[in-house]
Amino acid sequence: METVLLVVHLLVAIFLVSLILMQRSGGGALDGLGGGSGASSFLSARGTGNMLTRMTAILATIFFLTSISLSIYYKGVQPKPTSILEQAPAAQTEPAAPSAPVAGK
Repeated sequence: METVLLVVHLLVAIFLVSLILMQRSGGGALDGLGGGSGASSFLSARGTGNMLTRMTAILATIFFLTSISLSIYYKGVQPKPTSILEQAPAAQTEPAAPSAPVAGK
């Protein structure tokens, strides 16, 4: 289940970024960089702009819902040991006897 939710989350994120980049800039600051009225004539209609805005809002809602769902799911998952030290038994062993002093130094 978490894999499906993660894939949906990633696809929504990609489509959300795409929709945001397709929208026309409102301030006109990017008109010379390809976001102006002459560069994309298929986005000049108000109906298309409203549709893009509505789709952005829907995808943003889905993105937040999948984000919250993933965080709730992974909060309940117990962490798996990742280190060999975490898997080792907790038994104590006696320390080794001290070695004999080295002569000559």
